[in-house]
Amino acid sequence: MTVQPTLAEIAAMLEQSPDYRVLRRLVPRAEFTPHEQPEKIAILLDVETTGLDPAKDEIIELGMVKFSYLADGRIGRVIDTFSSFNQPSIAIPAEITALTGITDEMVAGHSLDEDRINAFASEAVVVIAHNAGFDRRFMERYASLFVHKAWACSVSEVEWRSLGFEGSRLSYLLMKAGLFHEAHRAVDDCQALLEILAMAPPELNRTVLSVLLERARRKTIRIWAEQSPFELKDELKRRGYRWSDGADGRPRSWYIDVDDGNQSAEIEYLQETIYQKDVEIRIQTLTAFDRFSIRV
Repeated sequence: MTVQPTLAEIAAMLEQSPDYRVLRRLVPRAEFTPHEQPEKIAILLDVETTGLDPAKDEIIELGMVKFSYLADGRIGRVIDTFSSFNQPSIAIPAEITALTGITDEMVAGHSLDEDRINAFASEAVVVIAHNAGFDRRFMERYASLFVHKAWACSVSEVEWRSLGFEGSRLSYLLMKAGLFHEAHRAVDDCQALLEILAMAPPELNRTVLSVLLERARRKTIRIWAEQSPFELKDELKRRGYRWSDGADGRPRSWYIDVDDGNQSAEIEYLQETIYQKDVEIRIQTLTAFDRFSIRV
């Protein structure tokens, strides 16, 4: 009788060839680095919403994973998970249900309990999201605790291309780690992000989490190009400036965020290339405690 190889044996044989790449389903794990060193606590957070506008759209699902990490950025262990649906004031748009799989029936009667959320996240020294500019703006509406927390963004505060990746999409990063998962569900996405942050690419010889935290600790400077000439808007866009339409209380203007220490060169560029004269430039100093917030 012929003995058929197991799936694990087939996968191992395929991996021996450069012509095949095997992806394994992500199985969430609780332990990452056994240790007896002092720990800090962090939260991974993800929201699913009715749309993209944090001023009017609503959260339909919140997921959080609480974990410990060491001083060198290695992840210790998963401490707890949090998951909650929230019934919005409108029917969930069809395109959101198609994307997330979340239906009106699933969220009916559910709501986000701020006390429970605050109790879960209170001891975290940093909140990490894969697009913190999106998640933080929603969470500040639902739980005041997140207004005062330090935040880090694993999209914009990790230079993925310099680490050999072609993009920052969560499913793509997970695939590069040899894994796949059910995307667009809040806790599942948090668990996927945890595996990515635990990676130590050869170019680094340390974890992605350590890189992210180092970057998040830095100050950045927001520079506003107020009343800049309309005909130079494409020049500003090419340089990386973004547009604020003023609807959220911020100036109606182009702006850019630069690392602390690079503001002088950026101000010189605006005065020489955009305004072609000395003008007073509005600047803001941002830290992890206000970066990505709806307040700035």
